[in-house]
Amino acid sequence: MRTVIESCKKHHAKLVFFDNIYMYDKSEIPHMTENSRINPAAKKGKIRAAIAQMILDEVANGTLTALIARSADFYGPNANNNITQMIIDNFKKGKKADWLASADKIHNFTYTPDAGKATALLGNAADAYNQVWHLPTSHEKITGKQWIEAIAKEMNVQPKYQVLPVWMMSILGIFMPQIKEISDISYQSDRDYFFDSSKFEKRFGMSPTPVAVGIRETIKSFS
Repeated sequence: MRTVIESCKKHHAKLVFFDNIYMYDKSEIPHMTENSRINPAAKKGKIRAAIAQMILDEVANGTLTALIARSADFYGPNANNNITQMIIDNFKKGKKADWLASADKIHNFTYTPDAGKATALLGNAADAYNQVWHLPTSHEKITGKQWIEAIAKEMNVQPKYQVLPVWMMSILGIFMPQIKEISDISYQSDRDYFFDSSKFEKRFGMSPTPVAVGIRETIKSFS
């Protein structure tokens, strides 16, 4: 990132940085906005916070024109390595869906085609720079269980699932590095998770794709 920043400064290029929410304080997860408090709880978040601060410091010094576009957890056509894609894969194999920590908590996801379009809009809007933006994300307050049921209904399968509790992730993480990475950010799944993109929607008049439509298109892409 230091190299990217220095290159932008050297060539007088604007920077659009695609970010996530790992740097937010745990207490902000139930309702995140661009003004949510930065206080990372794990290594991933500390790295993200440091990178974002590097950008914002250059902006404050007047040496860089940049914006930060943040996405929630994501899903979408051909988008791999996310929980909705894993649910689809498990259902296709006749297996139960997996969910982390608690399936009774609200969790909204950014639809990747919305994120792509919105990032392009931000990058081409002069007044969007030198700010942090949340990319458009559905305001539908859907729990993990309801996500699983909606995907199962669209795939015409039974909505069977299992929840991997935090304590089990902690134990498995001792032996499995990938599980430890998930365990470190399990607090994002053990409480309501609502990513508020009202700022972007008001400025650009773009409504997020309804969840039912997003799920249908995502399933089609993995068929």
